[in-house]
Amino acid sequence: MTEPKIAQRSPLVQPAVPGTYWWCACGLSKTQPFCDGSHKGTGLAPQKVDITAERTVAWCGCKHSKSAPYCDGSHGHLS
Repeated sequence: MTEPKIAQRSPLVQPAVPGTYWWCACGLSKTQPFCDGSHKGTGLAPQKVDITAERTVAWCGCKHSKSAPYCDGSHGHLS
């Protein structure tokens, strides 16, 4: 698997508290936007994200953002 699966065509906007998060990069996780280990064997790996202050995050749901793990609007240009 060289291209991630599109999990959804919009960001997942959520409050985030300080801590470490593992953002799903493959699109297969059942716990989007976070990794559940479904990437095993795909050649893709989750991205570690350290949030240092409480804030609202727009996680990329399409898995094609150039600003991953954050949404950059790339979902609007996917076919």
